[in-house]
Amino acid sequence: MVIDETGSRDAQAGIAGPEDDPATAASIEDLAAATIDTPTTASLNDLEHLFGDPWDPDNPTGHAAVLAADEAGEMLAAGERLLDGYGLNAEFVPPELGGRLTRLDHLIEVMRVVFRYDPCLGLGYGASSLIPAVNVWAAGDERQRRRMAEVLLAGGRAVSGYHELAHGNDFARAEFSALPGDDGRLRLNGRKEVIANARRAEAMVLFARTSDAPGSRSHSQLFVEKADLPAGAPVHLPRFHSAGMRGVQLGGLEFRDCPIPADAVLGAPGLGMETALRSFQVTRTALPAMTAGILETGLEVTARFANERVLYGRSLAGMPYIGSILADAFTDLLICDCLATVTARSVHLLPGETSLYASAAKYFVATLLMDAMDALSRVLGAQFYIRDGGYGIFQKHLRDLAPAGFGHTARVACLSTVLPQLPRLARKGWLDDTQPPAGVFHLGADLPPLPFERLSISSGGRDSLSASLSAALGSCELDGELRRLVLVIAAEQADVRRECAALAPGDLTVAARPEALRLAARYAAVLAATACVNIWLHNRERHDAFLSDPRWAVAALGRIAERVGRDPGQRPRHVTERLSAEVLSRYRDRRGFGLSNRRLPG
Repeated sequence: MVIDETGSRDAQAGIAGPEDDPATAASIEDLAAATIDTPTTASLNDLEHLFGDPWDPDNPTGHAAVLAADEAGEMLAAGERLLDGYGLNAEFVPPELGGRLTRLDHLIEVMRVVFRYDPCLGLGYGASSLIPAVNVWAAGDERQRRRMAEVLLAGGRAVSGYHELAHGNDFARAEFSALPGDDGRLRLNGRKEVIANARRAEAMVLFARTSDAPGSRSHSQLFVEKADLPAGAPVHLPRFHSAGMRGVQLGGLEFRDCPIPADAVLGAPGLGMETALRSFQVTRTALPAMTAGILETGLEVTARFANERVLYGRSLAGMPYIGSILADAFTDLLICDCLATVTARSVHLLPGETSLYASAAKYFVATLLMDAMDALSRVLGAQFYIRDGGYGIFQKHLRDLAPAGFGHTARVACLSTVLPQLPRLARKGWLDDTQPPAGVFHLGADLPPLPFERLSISSGGRDSLSASLSAALGSCELDGELRRLVLVIAAEQADVRRECAALAPGDLTVAARPEALRLAARYAAVLAATACVNIWLHNRERHDAFLSDPRWAVAALGRIAERVGRDPGQRPRHVTERLSAEVLSRYRDRRGFGLSNRRLPG
């Protein structure tokens, strides 16, 4: 891959979006400076303006350019320069260190824009640096936090080294080691594989064995800067080529008796697994939510195809079957939005409980996104297979979505995090009707700073979000079809509680029966339904006619009920018609398909 090294902020000072009007075109640097303090809708609009109309064939960051980079197996150089100038890395750095990471929901919204245009930029430029950074914010000392911030704010890249192909997500068996040498320094030995930007990173967070003793306290995480390593270290392994995210530079690192300072350890030695599990609560929440931008593009492309395609003398968009597929995919996106938003806000407001919510959200959101894109592909028919032309971006986004199902941790690993907590919740936590703060459900309401230090590896038997389902049933605003469906979900919640209380100890380990893991998946579905009904209840007064309409919540709960094997009854025809009409209306008006319903360029 050829990278234009002139893509620094200074070199990009004159670049604007694809609009040609010099009166409205602003430099990337000016926009970045204007948004450095407040990551609000204004900064999102600036980023949208810079990316411009994706359908414009002359747009250097539009669909045609993204597809060309994908065919070449390269990162989109114009996109990287754009994000350099925008200062995207500042979104990953807490404000006390000079960045803009004040709210997780805001970070998700910014990154969702990037994923909507090009998932390779989202992962290869953005998320690959966020994952290691969160570990430093969670466990690093003042020097380590300052240095990571300096690397990122200077436009550098950071990578995380968890995976060894021989062990997958079984981090406890990682062989990569950092054992003390005779001179008091640690010696790195072993390989880390399938790392985005391995060759291009200035900083690394490596998961390593720091003790030969058995048990969970034998591993640590290390913050290492390449500039501090001896010449020739590390050895770069050949690139791993992939079917999805083809432009992302996946490589590997090999170390052979490489010395690093003993103070490279993040936190106390032996707490590597604990640090990872705490940090995952941020990344498991954020990454799937960011990739919802892929489904947004999928919906837009499919709506465009349905709007333009004429079959048997009538528009495809007017056919009820096609309308139902669009409505279902749109509903699934809204479900993902609700669960991801509530989980992201819980990181701020309920940090002691988010080990439960983050893993459930990672599993459920990733599953829904992939299923929805697969359903949309059936509308496109043969066009789904074509890699160029007006609809070619769909197949790229579908391929790029697959890694969202595993990312840095697979979906089944997320269920395995939830499962051991369920029996205690069934016997104690779910009997407590303590309600979560209302701010968990109020879109746009103020949030306290991200409490990295308060994230816990277990919920301790607490689950206030689940208690909010029964509180919703007590609302006088809940009536008719929506109340009936909430009762269906409440019945599922009661069955999950009963079955979780009966789980045997052997079902709480990696040897759990499939039925036990399905209980964790059913819990995630109930959590998603709880998020949907409460988002509707707490945001009906917002000036958004669609969000106030209970029909989207009716559709959402019906979809979730079907997923867990419950009969939701026949969906009223007017509900499907309302949702499919909304999809086509948003496509024609150039508005996003998520809860925010924002206007888009073009």
